[in-house]
Amino acid sequence: MKVPVKRSEGVLQGSAFPSPPVATRHPVEREVHGERLVDDYAWLRDPNWREVMRDPSRLDPEIRAYLEAENRYTETVLAKHADLKRALVAEMRARIKEDDSTVPARDGAFAYFVRYRDGGQHPLVCRVAAAGGPEQLLLDGDALAKGHAYYQLGPARHAPGHGRLAWAADDTGSEFYKLRVRDLASQAELSDLVPDVTGAVVWTADAGAFYYVRLDAEHRPSRVFLHRVGTPAETDRLVYEEPDKGFFVSIAELRARTFGVISTGDHETTEIHLLDLADPAAVPRLVAPRKTGERYEIEHHPDLGGAAMFVILTNVDGAEDFKIALAPLLNPDRSSWRDLVPYRPGTMILDVALYRDWLVRLERAEGLPRIVVRRLSDGTEHTISFAEEAYALGIDPGFEFTTDVLRYSYASMTTPTEIWDYDMGSRSRTLKKRQEVPSGHDPKRYVTRRIFAPAKDGETVPISLLYRRDLAIDGKAPCLLYGYGAYGYAMPASFQTNRLSLVDRGFVYAIAHVRGGTEKGWRWYREGKLAHKENTFSDFIAAAEHLQREGFAAKNRLVAHGGSAGGLLMGAVGNGRPELFAGIIAEVPFVDAVNTMLDDTLPLTPPEWPEWGNPITDPEVFRRLRGYSPYDNVHAQDYPAMLVLAGLTDPRVTYWEPAKWVAKLRALKTDRRPLLLRTNMDAGHGGASGRVDRLEEVALGYIFALKTVGLA
Repeated sequence: MKVPVKRSEGVLQGSAFPSPPVATRHPVEREVHGERLVDDYAWLRDPNWREVMRDPSRLDPEIRAYLEAENRYTETVLAKHADLKRALVAEMRARIKEDDSTVPARDGAFAYFVRYRDGGQHPLVCRVAAAGGPEQLLLDGDALAKGHAYYQLGPARHAPGHGRLAWAADDTGSEFYKLRVRDLASQAELSDLVPDVTGAVVWTADAGAFYYVRLDAEHRPSRVFLHRVGTPAETDRLVYEEPDKGFFVSIAELRARTFGVISTGDHETTEIHLLDLADPAAVPRLVAPRKTGERYEIEHHPDLGGAAMFVILTNVDGAEDFKIALAPLLNPDRSSWRDLVPYRPGTMILDVALYRDWLVRLERAEGLPRIVVRRLSDGTEHTISFAEEAYALGIDPGFEFTTDVLRYSYASMTTPTEIWDYDMGSRSRTLKKRQEVPSGHDPKRYVTRRIFAPAKDGETVPISLLYRRDLAIDGKAPCLLYGYGAYGYAMPASFQTNRLSLVDRGFVYAIAHVRGGTEKGWRWYREGKLAHKENTFSDFIAAAEHLQREGFAAKNRLVAHGGSAGGLLMGAVGNGRPELFAGIIAEVPFVDAVNTMLDDTLPLTPPEWPEWGNPITDPEVFRRLRGYSPYDNVHAQDYPAMLVLAGLTDPRVTYWEPAKWVAKLRALKTDRRPLLLRTNMDAGHGGASGRVDRLEEVALGYIFALKTVGLA
């Protein structure tokens, strides 16, 4: 098939540029639930796409030609802004402390941390003796990445006794990690090589073996194996295999280090099995059997009130925003669970950290997070609170179980990230690190706010704002509005230095906390999924209209931005309210929802059915998806200017989804505004792996936004 390229002139703010490549149409027809589906661009899906994820050079030459033609077109359209791109990358890089490092986290005799070298792209995994002494470099990401177009260091986990390190890396962007083992005394790489894994590792207590999760032929994490160091991966013992294709498997070590856990589940249901880490021949022990719609996570306390207990974060018995329960080690079935922290509607428990003497929970109420510390001996509680109007908060449990020190992070859209150690007994805190912005940052020059947009059904949609203090809020400013709205993920109002490149040029930066996230509790998520998915779209539109109505955004200078499931949001609002936006940036966008959810051979499809519905078995779900799926609803109308970013080896949103969407938009849209597609031919879902290379991709989006509102 041919990939014709026609040359003509288009106009973007008075500038002429050549027309893009035009994908040929090869209609593929099928009937689903009595309805006819026609896909003109199905040919863009390489039939050997699984092999392509492992080896991008195996991409069909004709598909490659089309994607590369699109890339050249994007480069041509934006070529005259090369100076601006260099300036953006330079100023974003100048805000990065290049030789930065994390705060060392102590684990007995050593403290582990990650740092970067000046000019380096990849992390260095290091440790120091807790008693003091020189740094020991355990993994050099820059050296390991040499010769690779893409290289991502994954998890690295030291063994008990600190003598070995199991570490993982992905060298294609496909998220097929390879595990290796390093002897830390000699710094020698051992012979062990375990391919096709998620990267997570749980060591046995004797440090002679570790558990890991292997990906199957369809890229699903479905099986747990035990690997004994020094033996071939082919001889590894299968410990657990998940029979349900809709459930994904993960592993972790409980903080008291007696048990590892195998967790399996989808977006609404979980089940956990225990592994006795002192017994390399351990058979997984079920905690509580799966029950549709019920979720739970556990921690283990070896002596709580005189008995070994499990502390359980769960939503059972209607605890929609979660509660914390206790269960005895010897009988952890649901029948024995009793409340420790009861369910409180509207207060969502996000995370739990268990220590010998303390239980810490991170919870969110009224849209803002807080930390609550509970003394286990008497149940007394106190709260660590914060004053800003919108902020992000996280807890880092660390390695050690017997400690009085909690580490947490705090940031806002104006306040650089701070790492604090909090003594839970004395209630005193010590600042361990404040994010350094080498080029300078004065929080007083900026304003962060939380406002609320009225939705069409009477709800209010939170919006986090960042803008310069000297910016006039008079309805003339350009605005970038970011949205996601899926899987219960709450968008944090955190500090990101890159945003300042837009804000310092006069932009208002806004995050719409639409339904589908959990900013207002689990209900907020439930009302943005399945049959209620369109609330996500209408909430985003309500936020956009409110920003314009209140003077935060000019009516013709609003740019929408979203990625992955947020890319579906971009496609839906682009189809439904194109006149509202001057431009749309869609990163790795999930836009071919009908075809993807009908294909149960794709890695994420069965686990996604609780989020979107199963159109294979349910005609109503099929019709509902077809009603909002961006690819299926492109039609002849004017669209905003659009920049679409994709990754060739992306296993989450496969490259052909954005490619097909752009091809169909080109064929049907009636305007002459730019539609740009750039596929990273060497990366997957997260884009470029190097921290400096990633800035090139960020700059591309910012150039597009600036160009769209006339500021390039």
